[in-house]
Amino acid sequence: MRNSFLHSTFNVGKTNPDAKLGYAGSKRGRDGEELKSEHDLPSSIVIQLSAAKSGDDDTDTTNADDDENAFPPIDVPIDTSTTQLEALVNNLLNGDDEDEKKKTQTTPYAFYLSRVSPSGEAVEDIEIATSLMDAIKRANILAAQSSSGASPISTEAVIKITYQPLAVFRVRPVTRCTDTMPGHTDAVLFVSFSGNGKNLASGGGDTTVRFWDVNTCLPKHTCPGHRNHILCLAWSPDATKLASADKNGVVIIWDPTTGKMIGSPIKAHSKWITSIAWEPMHRNKLCERLVTSSKDNLVKIWNVRTQRVIATMSGHSDSVECCKWGGEGLIYTGSRDRTIKVWGAEGPNNGDVGKLVKTLTGHGHRVNALALSCDYVCRTGPFDHTGTAPADVDAAFAKAKERYEEVKSQGPERLVSGSDDFTLFYWHPRESKKPIKRLTGHQQAVCSISFSPDARHFASASFDKKIKVWDGRNGNFVATLTGHVGAVYQVAWSSDSRYLVTASKDSTAKLWQVSDYKKAKETLPGHADEVYALDWSPNGSAVATGSKDRTIKIWKH
Repeated sequence: MRNSFLHSTFNVGKTNPDAKLGYAGSKRGRDGEELKSEHDLPSSIVIQLSAAKSGDDDTDTTNADDDENAFPPIDVPIDTSTTQLEALVNNLLNGDDEDEKKKTQTTPYAFYLSRVSPSGEAVEDIEIATSLMDAIKRANILAAQSSSGASPISTEAVIKITYQPLAVFRVRPVTRCTDTMPGHTDAVLFVSFSGNGKNLASGGGDTTVRFWDVNTCLPKHTCPGHRNHILCLAWSPDATKLASADKNGVVIIWDPTTGKMIGSPIKAHSKWITSIAWEPMHRNKLCERLVTSSKDNLVKIWNVRTQRVIATMSGHSDSVECCKWGGEGLIYTGSRDRTIKVWGAEGPNNGDVGKLVKTLTGHGHRVNALALSCDYVCRTGPFDHTGTAPADVDAAFAKAKERYEEVKSQGPERLVSGSDDFTLFYWHPRESKKPIKRLTGHQQAVCSISFSPDARHFASASFDKKIKVWDGRNGNFVATLTGHVGAVYQVAWSSDSRYLVTASKDSTAKLWQVSDYKKAKETLPGHADEVYALDWSPNGSAVATGSKDRTIKIWKH
């Protein structure tokens, strides 16, 4: 089966003598290099496939010359699509297997063009999003225009391609509104699914927190307690607690089963709270610590069981707009003072908790948003896409640790910051105070950033009505998504990282497919006013949107 498939579809180990290898009339780029136009490319090329190597180097995924497991060179049409490459790799890996079940199973893959400098050193690779032809053209444009030092891809040489497995499960794209959930009497400012995907929480201007049954879309609990607008919600990674914070600086911890407060309201800050983040479960099995940031310039770490502050961090000189609790024992905060600060969250001595580790500078205006490459796994803790709960706390802790270690093996923790200066910065914060890359292109303030669950991409949303998608491994620009006619407030990814959904001032949400960024796959109309809140269930079953029109809508396939 394997040999017949390969010889009928591709020429293994052979070159095509009839392929057009000349490039008459091609344009010239940097240093007089020839750039191949679409009409100058040959009809076939020779590629060599090898598995991407995981590790701390997230720009050089592999060198096929050094990989004993690289497949022999294969002659393929230059317009070979990613779907065809996926079929080829599955056949190469499973074609000779005697297990018939493995032969019929198809594993999805991502593919990358390996690039080198003129001296032969590896440089950032290029994702093959649609076809080999498009990727080669894009790589050669970048080689001519950028200062990365990469050589153009030569179609006369063997082209090295690496492949990396994607999520085996598939989330179905949301296409229609299945439920409209009234109840709030003011704008809905925040919606959030629990890590196991079984509960939805909402909060907004009417000062109530509401819990909803995801299966029936009926209200479970309406929870009074706040006395001002609820600005943020955050589920604990074990899905047993919800934290809410308001404009008066008050934090309340809720039990989603009963809808009752756990303890009393905590007067955490003197001004409104801008962000909440829980400590990841793989660092603390009891899920009893969280961090808050506020417009009073302070950041605080809390023990929710004792309701006592563990540390107060006072290094910022202006309002702290956002906070993240990373997977490696560090807390990140972004501020109106244009800086990002990195704080210690644990250590052998209590004095190490809340200690300033470093300050990251570079933005010319306030920092509005932060995103970490490990955000998704830290949020969902022990729960995979099935939402199945481990047997006990120890088993959940072990599962959360296992899931984080899998993400960690793919490279160092990466941080992206977005600002009112229209730019984003891409950081390896544990390793350096200097940004790896400055990302430009937005024409107004960046207000939301989100990494895909597999950390291969991140998306930024802006008041300029556009969404930009970037390569999560190196910060390279991938695509601009246009279609909204108002500011884009939020972006959220499907758990299989194949889709993203966006929420806008134009009263719509839009669905986008990663493999085709040319236009929105679906427009999700129905709200009567601006869409402020957005989340995609970790189990992939539904998207929730919350609006100024005081309703929540559930979207499914």
